[in-house]
Amino acid sequence: MRRRLSLLLPLVPLVLAGATCRRDGGTPAPETARAEPPAAAPAAAPAPPPPPAAPADALEGLDWLDIRSFTPAARKELATVLSDEFCYCGCPHSLGACLKTHACRHARRMALLAAADASQGVPAVETIVSLGNHYRGFGQKRAAFKVDARQCMGPADAPVTVVELSDFECPFCNAARPMLKQLVAGAKGKVRLCYAPFPLSSHPNGVPAASAVLFARDAGKFWEMHDALFDHQAELSVARVAELGKELGLDARALSRAMAEGKYKAEIDASREAGLAAGVDATPSLYMNGRKHVLPFDLATLAHSVEDELEWTEHKGWGPDAR
Repeated sequence: MRRRLSLLLPLVPLVLAGATCRRDGGTPAPETARAEPPAAAPAAAPAPPPPPAAPADALEGLDWLDIRSFTPAARKELATVLSDEFCYCGCPHSLGACLKTHACRHARRMALLAAADASQGVPAVETIVSLGNHYRGFGQKRAAFKVDARQCMGPADAPVTVVELSDFECPFCNAARPMLKQLVAGAKGKVRLCYAPFPLSSHPNGVPAASAVLFARDAGKFWEMHDALFDHQAELSVARVAELGKELGLDARALSRAMAEGKYKAEIDASREAGLAAGVDATPSLYMNGRKHVLPFDLATLAHSVEDELEWTEHKGWGPDAR
C-alpha cells in the first residue's frame, strides 16, 4: 500500500467561512461558504414525520474524535450526521457504522468535517448537504485554467494544483494568503499553488494592482509584488503601486505606463473569463485540480479537501485502501 501524505490537522476555528468579496459588489454574506441545497420538488403527499433522534451510542468508541467541549446540542447534531449520512468510500454503511466496522481513513476525514460544523452550531441537515456537495464535486466536470508557471509556488509535478482566483483589494483574499502558504508548506511537495487575477468591478484599484503584479512577474518578482500589494492593501492608488514597484527595484515609469495603457488587459480579462466559466462568484475562490472548493475556508478543512483530492487522484475514484 502506498504511503499517503498526512494533512489532517486539529479542528481549528473557522477563519474565512462565508467571508468573501462578492463579484456583484454586495457586502459579504454572513453564511458559511457552502452551496445551498437544491430546491425540493413539489411533494405529492404530506411530508413524512421527522426521523427519530440519533441513537445515543452513535459517538461511542470514537476516542480519536475530541468532542469534550461540545454542547449537548452539538453532540446531537454530530450523532445525527453519523447516523444518517453514508460514507463516500463506497461501503454500504452509514458514516458512523463505517467508522466502527473498518479502519476507513476516508470516513475519519468526513467525521472531522462534520465535527467542525457541529462545533460551530451548524444543523446536521446542512452538514449533510455540504458534505454531499463536496463529494459529488469529485466526479463532476473539472474547470480548466491556464496559469503562467511564474505565478505558482510549489513543485510543477505536485499531484494537486490549487488555483486561487483573487483580488488585491479584497480583505478576505489577504486573510487567506498566510493560510494558503501554510497549506503548501505543510503538504511537503504534494501541493502547488497558482495565483490567477480576478479583479472585482467594485474595487477601483483591482485592475491596476493586477497589472502591476503581472508586470513584476515579467521582471522576475511576482511573489514580491504579490505580497507588497497585499501588505499595503488599503493604499493601492496607481501612484502608490508605482512606488511599491520602485521599492522592489522595478522601473516605476514603465510600470505606470503599463497600468495606464492597459498592457495586461487581455491577460486579466482572460483570467476573469476563465473564472466566470468555472463559476466564480466571489473572491477568494479555490479550485483543486479544477474542482471548486465548496467547504468552509479554513486551514484544517482545506487540508481535508487536499487529502481527499490525493486519494481520488491516486485511484481515479475512492480507492480500496480507504478501508
